Amino acid sequence: MITLKSETIHTDRLALLPLQVEHADEMAVVLSDPGLHTFIGGTPDTAQDLRARYERWVAGSPRPGESWCNWVIQLRDTACLTGYVQATVTADDRGTAAEIAWVVGTPGSSAASPPKPPKDSSPGSGNTRCTGSSPTSTRTTRHPPPSPLQPASLPPTSGTTERSDGS
Repeated sequence: MITLKSETIHTDRLALLPLQVEHADEMAVVLSDPGLHTFIGGTPDTAQDLRARYERWVAGSPRPGESWCNWVIQLRDTACLTGYVQATVTADDRGTAAEIAWVVGTPGSSAASPPKPPKDSSPGSGNTRCTGSSPTSTRTTRHPPPSPLQPASLPPTSGTTERSDGS
């Protein structure tokens, strides 16, 4: 049985924050562009629909040997959400596999709160809207189990990467 938990990941520009049901309101705006759904299918969800989905995702996979890790993507300079990342991790006798998917909102689809203006700026300046690109992608990587001569803490010596989005 595999049990993983999402943890915060920081880069210079982004933070991947573990998904919380409370993210649904802002994410409903981020994912509201009907044009985005040309790529990911369906129609924009309401905040209520996203809350119900996020409750299921946060609860985790009901399948033994499978873990769900979900994050929202936050732009660090504006503290607004701009998309999400998902990882479904499975382990079996063939090894461990991770299916990674991400969706980033289209430009102008996020209504972030304006940042606090610097002390020397005039009132009303510094309004910001989040933008995004690269609508969606999925990647699967399978690593074989470590050999008896390879300690489990070392990365595997072989593996494959497949893109399941047709590219």
